[in-house]
Amino acid sequence: MKIIAVGMNYKAHIRELGDPIPQEPVIFMKPGSAILKNHKTFVIPGFSNEIHYETELVIKISRSGKSIEKQSARSHYSEITVGIDFTARDLQRSLRAKANPWELCKAFDHAAALGEFVSIEQLKNRENIEFGLKINGKEVQHGFSSDMLFNFDDIIAYVSRFITLSKGDLIYTGTPSGIGPVHNGDLLEGYLEKTKVLDIPIK
Repeated sequence: MKIIAVGMNYKAHIRELGDPIPQEPVIFMKPGSAILKNHKTFVIPGFSNEIHYETELVIKISRSGKSIEKQSARSHYSEITVGIDFTARDLQRSLRAKANPWELCKAFDHAAALGEFVSIEQLKNRENIEFGLKINGKEVQHGFSSDMLFNFDDIIAYVSRFITLSKGDLIYTGTPSGIGPVHNGDLLEGYLEKTKVLDIPIK
């Protein structure tokens, strides 16, 4: 199992970071050790003073494929959830300033929190999936899949040109605006439509 993630996939989030609009998906990867299962505690690592949450829709690959055509991509996933792409923002700034790869700020242990998967067939509007994050009961992020620059099928078609997608692989599809820091004692709750699918305490 591998974790593929998409950066800068919502215009509002790109604006809050001050980055240019990408012309094709921005892809990075996380190792399996980055997974943090639902209800498990995220422990703030000692190497960073600025860990940010980034709430994302996560799809699970259900059928392997290589060089998948966009019109066929829908047959390669059937489940979805909400995840958190934890980011060491201070480390990211340092790495980017040196023009170094920035996987370390994204790929550290437990940097990919994962909610409970549900069938996409259960969702009311598969073309405009609503999701969000609450911290200590207050909504801090809210988004819709229709606002993505590159949708699920675009991402699968693009990534599979370079990397074979295998059953069980996870794709984190990008975050909307509203990112921010987490603190000791916070409780993160992720929602898919109106259903809570993710519950992560911070320590």
